[in-house]
Amino acid sequence: MTPHTPQPLPQAVLFDMDGTLVDTERLWWEAVEQVAGRPLTEADQPEVLGRPVEHTAAWLGADTGRTEADLAAELHREFAARVRTGVVPRPGALDLLDALARAGVPTALVTASPRAVADVVLDALGAGRFAVSVTADDTARTKPAPDPYLAACRALGVEPAACVAVEDTETGVASAEAAGCAVLAVPSLAPIGAAPGRTVRDSLVGVVPEVLQRMIVPELRVMSWNLWLGGSEVDDHRVKQVKAVLESGADVVGLQETAGTAAQELAEALGWHHHRAGENLGVISRHPITARFGDPDVGFYGAAGVRIRVAPGREVDVWTAHLHYTPYGPYEAAFDGLGAPELIAHEDVRLGQMRDALRRIAESSTEGVPAVLVGDFNCPSHLDWPDVEWPVTRAAANAGFADSYREAHPDPVAEPGHTWSPIHPVHEDGSGRPEPQDRIDYVLHRGLTVRDARTLVIGAPRPWPDVAGNDWPSDHAAVVTTFALPRR
Repeated sequence: MTPHTPQPLPQAVLFDMDGTLVDTERLWWEAVEQVAGRPLTEADQPEVLGRPVEHTAAWLGADTGRTEADLAAELHREFAARVRTGVVPRPGALDLLDALARAGVPTALVTASPRAVADVVLDALGAGRFAVSVTADDTARTKPAPDPYLAACRALGVEPAACVAVEDTETGVASAEAAGCAVLAVPSLAPIGAAPGRTVRDSLVGVVPEVLQRMIVPELRVMSWNLWLGGSEVDDHRVKQVKAVLESGADVVGLQETAGTAAQELAEALGWHHHRAGENLGVISRHPITARFGDPDVGFYGAAGVRIRVAPGREVDVWTAHLHYTPYGPYEAAFDGLGAPELIAHEDVRLGQMRDALRRIAESSTEGVPAVLVGDFNCPSHLDWPDVEWPVTRAAANAGFADSYREAHPDPVAEPGHTWSPIHPVHEDGSGRPEPQDRIDYVLHRGLTVRDARTLVIGAPRPWPDVAGNDWPSDHAAVVTTFALPRR
């Protein structure tokens, strides 16, 4: 297995002009004010920003009684005069264009301005920086219709879904998204809201091709976390749980031992979506939940799942499972001296629970939708123990699920990834025997690419039983994996 499969760069990057590459939104605003004969206000923005000259001319004509043709010509003259003397590249724009050129990524200029104005700006920036330019003169419809971006993609011979459009107005964003492009929005005069499949930044400073790469191959960060009786053994546990989720950067968390209400309460605190299954399982997600799977009244042990919409047309199934805790194989190996045949034979209960989970996942799956299975399996992995073919994790592997942590960290000796237990250095029976440390919490996947995987514990938890003041409100380490979704 390859831990980090290189992801392709965008096939092309398509740049709006006014306000995105060059600081012309201000110049256009001033030109419209000059022609209108009055200061513009925020209420005028929808008729001015990101609009073709003809639209703004028609809007002005309704107030002034002048013909659209006269107003359009005057707007052209006023704006072009200002562009010739006052065009200034936006911060970071030239650096990004240069970086894309070095990376061999073609670029296009896609603007609602007329050709005469675009050519003035192209001269200022260097026309050779762009393989293609599309202006208001080149398509039957301009922004917010998708036509300009579709025309640029056709001219370049690329797929819109494999391209990133860089825009500064809601009108331009609507055009690019309607064409099917991923969008980097860098607002100039008016704010632009966040949305699935859209990235919003203050400026182009620091934007490099790899940033755009991640936009066409969306990421999903998944966390598996046993909350330990809902977290009730630790003071202020809900506040600490929220802090841990935020620090993890997770987009979706599969929970075990929720004590009934934890999934809902965490989701409400975070402003997220949630699914509660029985008294022990739950999923919380910053992305919308579009379907729920499994028995909603599942018992303490079992599995439950959801389908989340990561971006338009991009969904992932996420399941959480909790398997029975006894008999516990690492105890039987370390304390009782059992060998592989006996250890494997004692996995029947958990194996049955895993097979039931895998059956439910198969029944709810949809072709083309990746799946993630997380959970506290209460058993080690066959990838970690050279002499024991642990059947629970083997069953998941046989069903096509890869172990994300072991993909990212193939050597179990160098990177053991123990999740049991950050608060149990010695066995709690009072014997003083060292507690077997092992990896029993997992983020498995089918159909995704692993970017990174790690275990997570916040602070330095004090050992049991002096745990009430711990910053980490669990007896398990969490597992956090960052995935890249498959390219459409």
